[in-house]
Amino acid sequence: MRYFVAVAEELHFGRAATRLHMSQPPLSRAIKQLEADVGAQLFTRSPTGVTLTAVGSVLLDEARALLGHADRVRVRVSAAAGVTTLTIGILGDGTDPGTARLAAAYRRRHPGIDIHIRDTDLTDPTCGLRAGLVDVALTRAPFDETALTVRPLRTDPVGVVLRADDPLARRDELRPAELSDRRWFQFPQGTDPIWQSYWNAGRPREGPVVRAVQECLQAVLWNGTVGLAPLGHDLPAELAAVPLNDMPPSQVVAVWNEGDTNPLIRSFIEIATAAYGH
Repeated sequence: MRYFVAVAEELHFGRAATRLHMSQPPLSRAIKQLEADVGAQLFTRSPTGVTLTAVGSVLLDEARALLGHADRVRVRVSAAAGVTTLTIGILGDGTDPGTARLAAAYRRRHPGIDIHIRDTDLTDPTCGLRAGLVDVALTRAPFDETALTVRPLRTDPVGVVLRADDPLARRDELRPAELSDRRWFQFPQGTDPIWQSYWNAGRPREGPVVRAVQECLQAVLWNGTVGLAPLGHDLPAELAAVPLNDMPPSQVVAVWNEGDTNPLIRSFIEIATAAYGH
């Protein structure tokens, strides 16, 4: 199920294999076996990537629910067994250099700690923190901070992602008002309204519903949808990012439950502050 969700969110076997830290052939075999077990095709393959079939879309919702339940079981069992673990939720790009420096430094200081990573989609900016699925999260503000403690780590400018052949893609910068007639991607109903408002530049918008970074990029590529993203990330050649003027910058933050005195979390925050400050 984790393999399937990775391919469904990346819509590309190569990117999914990289995300799962495995080679592509065994991933392809696993998906083919899953399709055989289900008795239906889950993906439509093409040279540029894959798209979900109707059956695949249904399975994706169920798989996400199953994996969420499995994560909650693991957290409760580990707590009951007294295992020394730290579960970290990560939203967005796990290849951020700050994340790599943090991982290396934390392993050096705590070599005996069992680290679990929960890679989350864009619908929960707290990465499962409120549900008790993670101990600490690396994410982006703003969101509802009630009963949470937030430590800013870095500030990134934000741009608008457009098709490379869009006339606006040739501009040096844009203002949100110049995009008022465009469709913007939306997050599912129930997503933190502060988070939704930020990525819609502070006003209600209309457009396709997305959950993952690759779904956002595909919405821009296929539908000409407007998407906002932190600047500095690599994009496919078919897309371009233009700085967005009058847009508050995006903050990378570490967040944990208010009052949590776990020393492993305190150490994590200390190391994260140094790692992202480079």
